[in-house]
Amino acid sequence: MPDAGPEIVTLRPSRTAFAAPARIPVRWRHACRAQRVSLRICPRQGAVVVTLPPQGSRRAGLALVREHLDWVMQHLAALSPAVEFEPGAKLLLGGQSHLIRHEPRLRGTVRIEGRRIVVPGARERLAGQVGSFLKAEAKRRIAALAVPHAAALGVRPRAIRVKDTRSRWGSCAPDGTLAFSWRLVMAPEWVTDYVVAHEVAHLRELNHSPRFWDLVAALSPHRDAAVAWLRANGPALLRVG
Repeated sequence: MPDAGPEIVTLRPSRTAFAAPARIPVRWRHACRAQRVSLRICPRQGAVVVTLPPQGSRRAGLALVREHLDWVMQHLAALSPAVEFEPGAKLLLGGQSHLIRHEPRLRGTVRIEGRRIVVPGARERLAGQVGSFLKAEAKRRIAALAVPHAAALGVRPRAIRVKDTRSRWGSCAPDGTLAFSWRLVMAPEWVTDYVVAHEVAHLRELNHSPRFWDLVAALSPHRDAAVAWLRANGPALLRVG
């Protein structure tokens, strides 16, 4: 079933009867382990996520949003503008700004020309083509980093996958499958290299022990800078596409 997207709710701040009502995008989520209503901001959808316990009501969720309406509005306003896949849009690729250029008369596949992402074919296919290209490019670049790191540790991932994750840039499953956010393709290579090294090290140490961090340091020297870059720029990457 397709995602219907956030619901727009109109709320008036509870502290004053004279403030203008606010239109807030809300995404509802029930969690079987939740014991109370909670809020968080989803940069990907530009919405506030209201998590409800199994028996929680939307009325209780709206009451919490209204109680923290200033916080919600402040954080939504601070989000980077959404970047759609359309002609003339600019997005990062390997940490450098690239322009999406539509060339309807060209044939073939999406390709990079300098600082341009050239997209052939019909306009209505452009967004899908760009999305597919970026995911394929992410997998290619991530695999190119993972292979030598894995060889250095004498390990081999069962598979390397790219996904559109919202909370983690990478993960390592107990069976050795590595998964990464395709959005890492937009980050500088040294940032992606750190995330890849982190997950490859989990193939040896599926924990965060001192031995694990020693392995990461041996593979990539960029830990602190990469974490700082993702903390500063990650929310904007989630607003792309």
